Amino acid sequence: MLQPYRDVLSRPGALAFSSAGVLARLPMSMVGIGIVLMISTLYGSYGLAGRVSAVYVVAQAVCSPQLARLVDRHGQARVMRPAVAIAAVGLVGLVVAATSETHEAWLYVTAVVTGAGIGSFGSLVRARWSRVLGAEPHRMHTAYSLESALDELVFIIGPVLATLLATSVAPTAGLIVPLVAMLVGGYWFLTLRQTEPPPAAVGTPRPKGSVLRRPGMIVLAIVFVAMGSIFGATDVATVAFAEESGAKGMAGVILAVFALGSLISGLLYGTRQWRRPLYLRFATGMVALAVGVCFFFLVNSLAALAAVMFVAGFAIAPTLINGNALVQDLVPRERLTEGLTWVGTALGVGVSVGSSVAGAQIDVHGSSAGFVVVIVSAGGAVVATLGALRTLRGDGGDQHVPDAVEAGSPSATGGAAVAACEVADSVDPVRPVGTLDA
Repeated sequence: MLQPYRDVLSRPGALAFSSAGVLARLPMSMVGIGIVLMISTLYGSYGLAGRVSAVYVVAQAVCSPQLARLVDRHGQARVMRPAVAIAAVGLVGLVVAATSETHEAWLYVTAVVTGAGIGSFGSLVRARWSRVLGAEPHRMHTAYSLESALDELVFIIGPVLATLLATSVAPTAGLIVPLVAMLVGGYWFLTLRQTEPPPAAVGTPRPKGSVLRRPGMIVLAIVFVAMGSIFGATDVATVAFAEESGAKGMAGVILAVFALGSLISGLLYGTRQWRRPLYLRFATGMVALAVGVCFFFLVNSLAALAAVMFVAGFAIAPTLINGNALVQDLVPRERLTEGLTWVGTALGVGVSVGSSVAGAQIDVHGSSAGFVVVIVSAGGAVVATLGALRTLRGDGGDQHVPDAVEAGSPSATGGAAVAACEVADSVDPVRPVGTLDA
């Protein structure tokens, strides 16, 4: 089963940038829950914790696509080196502000600075795969599945580590590890120049307008906002449920079980060929995820919640993989990084909305109200997906794919587009989660 993954990782530079990318993406699974744990402990309010986490994610959602545009124009290292430094300063400021129990306005300010600079390393990693494997669509599918599985691995390790540190060491400790990971992993990744995609050539016309104007992209963004709300509300509700059960430290373990199911399904999904059209596979995954999370509301113990999360998690990675492939099929080839980043942005906005709304409801009604937010978000995602299947299919559907696949592509970005067509025709990369790769 692992042979396809060994093949892609054996390419020059691939193992290094993929490994560095995993470390650089660790903050996406730790900062959100770390903020919730730190502020809920120091300030005694899940509502405030959810709002600060939401502000951080919204800042990331607004700024990441702009950073992606600059990356496409000027290169990854030139843009992201100062951006990572800004994010690190913001995160340090957030920890200092919280430990000082200062006015909540400073929490929002430092959360904005952190989110503005953190970017989407998931998109940067996937752009590098398109450079390394652009002319090999079968292996592109495997590489994107690998990255989605690694995203889930990050979400297995991150919440457990953040919860353990925040509950056993100090409330702020859950944010120290992601700070170090961001600096070490981010700068390690950016020093690997051999696999860095080249910036746009001098004199290349700047793209006008947003890729969200493309048919299908706005629909996909709405669906990913709703999906992100599922994840954001689940994070906060799980922490509250664990605290009500007298075992707040188990929250990270429960969330890791959720991600474990997704990791397993993502690895399996990337090893086989699929014949069913891409847009239908995406819709099927979204419905399966919605059905799975509906059972959260029925559980009455941590063990039952973990079991339900493990099963429901199997729908996450394949849905995110298919969503990334749809993006590549919907946007122009020269705007791939921007398109992929918008997916992560939409997911991040949803996480912020879900965590904020769930936090406010939990303060008043308890953890069960948080799970209601999860279920409502899931229903919205399904309605948006099924109501726009024709749009997600795109003009011409899959009819053009065989010729595109057979023709191949001489360029990295062209190869990425061909890979998307390959997946779309099922001849046989985002949870953030997380993910927020974002």
